[in-house]
Amino acid sequence: MPKMKSNRGAAKTFKRTASGNYKRKKAYKSHILTSKSTKRKRSLRKSTLVSPADAKRVRTMLQ
Repeated sequence: MPKMKSNRGAAKTFKRTASGNYKRKKAYKSHILTSKSTKRKRSLRKSTLVSPADAKRVRTMLQ
């Protein structure tokens, strides 16, 4: 069997943390920003963790 290829799009999107979780960026920060509040846009800058329900799928894509 040849080696598995990792999903290159996923490899650029998700980063693994030291504790084994996966980091991701938040959505809704690309356009139509005038209607969003400054507080909301500021919180969208921060990264967050992938939910446990999706973590297995992300792990599979990155192997």
